[in-house]
Amino acid sequence: MKKNKVLGIDPGLDRTGWAVIENGSTGPFLSAAGLIHTDKNSPFQERLKQTYEAVQEVIVKLKPEVAALEAMFFLKRAMTMSHTIQTRGVIMLAMAQNNLEVFEYPAKRVKLTISGNGAADKKQMQRMVQLTLKMKELLKPDDVADAAAIALCHLKSSPLTEQIKIKQDFLSRLALAKQEQIKNKIRK
Repeated sequence: MKKNKVLGIDPGLDRTGWAVIENGSTGPFLSAAGLIHTDKNSPFQERLKQTYEAVQEVIVKLKPEVAALEAMFFLKRAMTMSHTIQTRGVIMLAMAQNNLEVFEYPAKRVKLTISGNGAADKKQMQRMVQLTLKMKELLKPDDVADAAAIALCHLKSSPLTEQIKIKQDFLSRLALAKQEQIKNKIRK
């Protein structure tokens, strides 16, 4: 079953962008978007709690059918990586508690799917999100535009992903039936 309301999230401890994109009769549109910003002077645990509660609120209020996050890839400092991983953890917990299926997409795939260029910069991505969603202005800040791009990537990728899953399920059932048939021949 195709999911038409996607929550895209670009996670970060300091700034987590989120966007809910829906598939409408005339194409995708932005339902809602925002930025979860935590104060760098607050204790780390409090910042995680704030992010968790804000994501919970978005999920409960907007009722997305599925969620999409940017997959992890780091060439940055270890502390930044650790904080982002833990932030993703509380985001994933909120999604699990609300029974949201989560899909992850590498940044390069998001860029390639949305702009046709796997090395697109932030401005190019903001512009492509603007054009795809038929918006008058750029979606800002870039964390929010990234979240929208992640949701759009899922909407564009999900039909193929669903077909692959259906084929894999069919092939698995076929293999099991074949094994059962062989067992029955051996028993006779």
